[in-house]
Amino acid sequence: MNSFQSTYKAGNANIGLSAEVQRLKVQVMMGWEKEFRNLQWFGLQNGMHILEVGCGPGFATEQLAQRLPDSQITGLDLDEDLLKQAEELMKEKGRENVNFVQASVFDTGLSDNSYDFVVARMLFLHLHNPEEAAFELHRVLKPGGKLTIIDIDAGIFGIIQPDIEGFQSITRKLTEMQSNAGGNRLVGRSLPRLLRKTGFTEIELETVAVHSDLAGVEGFQTQFDPKRFEGFYRNGILTEKEFSHISKVTERLSEDPDSYAMMLFVMACGMKS
Repeated sequence: MNSFQSTYKAGNANIGLSAEVQRLKVQVMMGWEKEFRNLQWFGLQNGMHILEVGCGPGFATEQLAQRLPDSQITGLDLDEDLLKQAEELMKEKGRENVNFVQASVFDTGLSDNSYDFVVARMLFLHLHNPEEAAFELHRVLKPGGKLTIIDIDAGIFGIIQPDIEGFQSITRKLTEMQSNAGGNRLVGRSLPRLLRKTGFTEIELETVAVHSDLAGVEGFQTQFDPKRFEGFYRNGILTEKEFSHISKVTERLSEDPDSYAMMLFVMACGMKS
């Protein structure tokens, strides 16, 4: 998607492209078993024609291809560099049931009524006009096909125990910053209405909980890496004190056996009648 339509570009990440790609991999794998279980519960089956929008470097795409070997899977993204990495990953893993399309989620260029199932993972929080994207995905689905959006809501997304001073205020600042840029870190709570407004029916909503005691602390350390937030500190969005609080998150998870963390991801599914 064009930069003015989205708040996200991997190449602009404060930690650099290579580290950002690794973060995306960790983020996928942290809760994938539960996400895939819910996708199946929503109706995802082997043999379907599946579209993943905002596929990035292809980590979720590869998981879909592995678990659904008789499905034809299309990964769509506008970022040429990420798509090249996705293609390399499929070659490395020997996944022959995947093809990639470089296009915007707002204008996919795909045919009407051509997919059984669409997955949009961690995409809608970045979109300036999520309704336009949902209408486009409704168009490419077959009647009876389903769209599942997997995303966040900052109100319930990150929990650190023991609580870090100022952590919630930092979350609010980042949410406001993304809103000013055109995105929405509170998108999770609005997904059922978004799906209904764009023509979907049979709407369902679930959450996936990822806990450091079960998934390990490494993934959480990656998500809360202070380097990810360094640019916000340099630009004056975060104060020096707030930036130091973020550093304490990774320190505490590494060093304090009494510390733990939890993340909640929202999954919303709707059907094209």
